[in-house]
Amino acid sequence: MQAKANADNQVTTLGVQISGKNWLIDMSDISEVLPLPPLTKVPMSKSWFRGVVNVRGNLYCVADMASYLNNNSVETNSANRVLLVADKHAFNAALLVDRALGLRDTRNWKQSDNEGQIEFIDEQGTSWQKMDVSDLLNQKEFLQVGI
Repeated sequence: MQAKANADNQVTTLGVQISGKNWLIDMSDISEVLPLPPLTKVPMSKSWFRGVVNVRGNLYCVADMASYLNNNSVETNSANRVLLVADKHAFNAALLVDRALGLRDTRNWKQSDNEGQIEFIDEQGTSWQKMDVSDLLNQKEFLQVGI
């Protein structure tokens, strides 16, 4: 699967960093990228569930992706970003990442598929993993935030 491009040849794949690893996310899965807004903690929730944020009157559940994927919490700093999941999904979710790295054009990158995990290698030899947001939002573990 190559990076998506529209009729104007505009690349729509966002690069982000989670626990020091590079990830690619289709921009069609993301409605907005924001600095980390103030969080409201939710008692009796899993460690990777950071709480909820209010974005223009809409509440979003914030998942710390480093903690969810690797059991390492995002080190909170000014580079952190929250990716608001697009409205096409069933609920308001937000993904907390270490930093956004900008749009990436993967059309000329080497690609492999290792047990369903798509990996790209860019021109500098850097590895990037593809995140399937729809798959993430359908994982039973991701949907169960309570302890």
